[in-house]
Amino acid sequence: MRPLILIVCALALLSAAPGKQKFTGVITDSMCADGNHSAMRMGPTDAECTKACVEAHGAEYVLYDGKSAWTLSDQTAPEKFAGKRVVVTGSLDAQKKVLQVSSIAEAK
Repeated sequence: MRPLILIVCALALLSAAPGKQKFTGVITDSMCADGNHSAMRMGPTDAECTKACVEAHGAEYVLYDGKSAWTLSDQTAPEKFAGKRVVVTGSLDAQKKVLQVSSIAEAK
């Protein structure tokens, strides 16, 4: 009986979905994924360039943490945070490089 309980517990742990985490970075776009907008010059500020790249060029909002850019599953909420440092709560699909967004808040 005891081995059966251990097997059931192990299977439950393996099948559990990854939990939500907090990710901190800057909201930018997939064309300027490293947050450097100097080459695009789609507006006088990083926020305006980010929004222009998304609206006019089909780029996607991403979170850039200083090393990697993660595409955000929610492409509406990030607009008001364009160019700002934020904390995104959600779960990461590292294989697809997509962050499933639960919430976004400006970093303090």
